[in-house]
Amino acid sequence: MKINWGTGIVIGFIAFMSFILFFVIRMSTEQTYAHDLVTKEYYQAELVYQKEIDSERNSKSLTKNIHTELTSKGLQIIFPNNIQTSIVKGNVFLYRPSNKKLDFETPLSISNSQMLIPNSQLLEGRWDIKIYWIYNNKEYLYKESIHYNK
Repeated sequence: MKINWGTGIVIGFIAFMSFILFFVIRMSTEQTYAHDLVTKEYYQAELVYQKEIDSERNSKSLTKNIHTELTSKGLQIIFPNNIQTSIVKGNVFLYRPSNKKLDFETPLSISNSQMLIPNSQLLEGRWDIKIYWIYNNKEYLYKESIHYNK
């Protein structure tokens, strides 16, 4: 049987569509390719976004803001010296974009204007840090993305 060019084009289209359909089905059913939204309560998080914007603006209006340093012991969070850290309340949230099971949140425990997140809690790679804190009844937010290496 001889195949002419019209039949060849049709066979080519069918083969291409089968190839694409195979990968669409594989990506949607295989668990290793499961990707979620950043948060499960996405719409509720959007409702409080203005509060987050205001808190971040408060943080940026400080004469000296929080900053982080990567040390041999871990991630050092350093607060400004002009803040009375004994009355600071808040928490640190570390988000791992590649694996939500590694995300964790810890309350602020500041000593000598510093807080250490030890190496044992961090894996190498990208981390998004959010530090929510309240000082003198005013809310502050500090955000940063880091690439952590031990």
